[in-house]
Amino acid sequence: MRKAILFCLMMIAVSVAAGTPALEIEVEGGSFWQTRNDQQIPNSSGGTRFSLVDLVGEGPWAAYRVYLTWNLNEKHSLRGLYAPLEVNESGTPAAPLDFAGGSFAEGVLSDATYKFNSYRLTYAYLLSESETWRWKVGFTAKIRDARVQLTQGALTAKKDDVGFVPLLHLEARRALGKNWFADLDVDALAGGPGRAVDAALQLGYAPSERWRMAAGYRTVEGGADVDAVYNFAWIHYAIGSVALSFP
Repeated sequence: MRKAILFCLMMIAVSVAAGTPALEIEVEGGSFWQTRNDQQIPNSSGGTRFSLVDLVGEGPWAAYRVYLTWNLNEKHSLRGLYAPLEVNESGTPAAPLDFAGGSFAEGVLSDATYKFNSYRLTYAYLLSESETWRWKVGFTAKIRDARVQLTQGALTAKKDDVGFVPLLHLEARRALGKNWFADLDVDALAGGPGRAVDAALQLGYAPSERWRMAAGYRTVEGGADVDAVYNFAWIHYAIGSVALSFP
């Protein structure tokens, strides 16, 4: 939570310095579970492919994220995101496995950590707007801070991965009557050895111009198949959010 507060303060300072006309803070929270989380490190005969779902279960676990959006003008906007995600659980391997240089025995209780924190800056352009629909397109610069770690007794092996990921961005809002709306928000890109998708569909209600609340479903899916790692995960969220605008 301390990182989220510092992140928001930094974004607010940048927005004030730029003299932007509008600012919005949104906090999203809920629970998540995993239906796929396959690992092999390294992605060769030196590593064993295994499922973290089989090792530690599907969940659920708690999660949150914080958005800060500032509108440069009617057409252009920037949005910052802080989205931490971490699972720390224990499980028993059903078979021996080699992971990140360590050899782990079957039938021995082991601790597992899966971290996939996301820091993003999105530029969005208002493509069209009517009484019914609003469409925005743009691109997202994402910093991925990931870790997979196994511990069994005195043995610990881990793989850290911090890197940049470019994504395409799409926002759509459908008015559903007085104060009600449906939102679609997508960051995604596929190609080469991997892919990344973060998509949410929510039903929302805006009791005033300053306040907005929504609830719905988010999915995060993707991974990479390269020499160093094989990692593909599919994560699902039940979410609720509250947003406050400063005109």
